[in-house]
Amino acid sequence: MAYGYNNDYRRAGGYRPSSRYRVKRRNYKRIRNRIIIVLSGLIVCCVAVAIIVGMVRLVSGIASSCAPSATVPTATTAPASKTKNTSNAKKATEAKKTNLTFTTPKIKDDGDSTGVYDKENGLYIWNKAAFELFYGSEAKAKEYAEVVSKAKTKLGKDVNVYSLLIPNHTEMGLPSRLKNTDDGVQTDSQANYIKKSYEAMNGVEYINAYNNLADHCNDYIYFSSDHHWTGLGAYYAYEAFAKQTKQTPIELSAMKENKIEGFTGSFYGLSNEDLNKDTVNFWSMPFDVHNTVTQESGEKLETDTMYYWYEQPGDNTYGVFLFGDNPLEVIKSESETASKEKIAIIHESYGNALVPYFTANYSEVHSIDFRSFKGDLKSYCEENGIKNVLFANGVMSSATEVQLESMRGIIG
Repeated sequence: MAYGYNNDYRRAGGYRPSSRYRVKRRNYKRIRNRIIIVLSGLIVCCVAVAIIVGMVRLVSGIASSCAPSATVPTATTAPASKTKNTSNAKKATEAKKTNLTFTTPKIKDDGDSTGVYDKENGLYIWNKAAFELFYGSEAKAKEYAEVVSKAKTKLGKDVNVYSLLIPNHTEMGLPSRLKNTDDGVQTDSQANYIKKSYEAMNGVEYINAYNNLADHCNDYIYFSSDHHWTGLGAYYAYEAFAKQTKQTPIELSAMKENKIEGFTGSFYGLSNEDLNKDTVNFWSMPFDVHNTVTQESGEKLETDTMYYWYEQPGDNTYGVFLFGDNPLEVIKSESETASKEKIAIIHESYGNALVPYFTANYSEVHSIDFRSFKGDLKSYCEENGIKNVLFANGVMSSATEVQLESMRGIIG
C-alpha cells in the first residue's frame, strides 16, 4: 500500500514521534499561543486608545462650538493688530501733512502801487527792490528730491540726512496782486514747489523753514539789490532747523551784530530802475572757533573766524560770509552748548550766511559747496565721522540742471 508523505504516513502507523519531540512540540504551541494572546491584547489596547482619543476630540469640538466667541483664539486678534498699525500710519501721515502746511506770508502792501516787469532779466521791480521770478515745475521738484534721496541711500541708515529748501524774495516780499498778472508777469508758487519736492523724498527729514520766514516776511530777511537772503533771514531758517530737530537755537541777543553798509548786489545796475543799496548784517559768536578754509586752488587758510572782516561796501559785500565761495571749510567750535556731533552742510551761496549759526550746536561744522568740492560725499563723511548731513539750497538752484549735475557729482 502506498502512503502519502507526512500525515497519511503517520496515520498508518508507519511513523511515531519520540517523547522529546512531543515535549518540544507542546512548548512551541504554548509560546505561540502566548504570543498570539499578547499581540491580541496590544491590538485591543490600540483600538481602545483610538476610540478614546476620537471621543475626546468630539467632545472638545462640541465644547468649542458652544463656548463664547471671546474665549476662542480666532482671527479676531488680526484686526486689532491691523487697527494699531493703521493708527500709527495715520499719525505719521498727519505729522507729515502738518509739517507740509505752509503759512501764507502777510506781506506789507500799500495795495495800490505797481512795479516794472523786466522780462529780459526775469525780474519784477517794486518799491526799489528787485524780485527774481521763479519757474519751477513739479518735475524739477521731484528731480531735486531724487538727488537728495540718492544721497541718503548712499550715506546709509546711520547718517541723518536733512533737506532745507529756501524760498527767495519773490515768495516772501512781492504781494500776490503783483504776481501772475495780465501784463505778462508770471511766477510759480515756491510753497507748492517745496511741498512737491519734500513729498517725493525718501528717508530724508525735510525742514520747514518756510513758515518761520513767512512769519518774519516784513523784517529785513532779503536784500533789495541781490538774489540772496540776509544774515537775519538765514538765522530764522537755522532757528527752524534747531527747533525741528529738538535742539536749542542760539538767541540773536547772545551774539554780537556787525554790519557793512553800501552793498550793491547782483541786480544793482542790471535794470534801468533805481534800487535801494543794502546793508549786510552778520553776527559773531560768543565763543571761539577755528576755521580751516580750503580754497579752489587747494591752498588752506587757518583762521579763528567765519567772516572776512575786511570786506568792503560794493558788489561783493556778501562775500563777508565764510570768506566767499570756497569748496570746503571745517569749523571747530568751542561752544559749551555744542554737542559732540558733527554736521556737513551741502550748499551753494545761500548756505554761506547760514553755516555760522550751526557752530552753537555742533562741535564741528563742515561747509561743503557742491559746485566746487571735488571729493566724494560718502567717503568724506566716513573719514571724518560725520553722522548728520544737511542739504540747504535756494529754490532757484534746486531747479537748475547745472547745479543738479554738480550735486550729483559729489554724491556719485
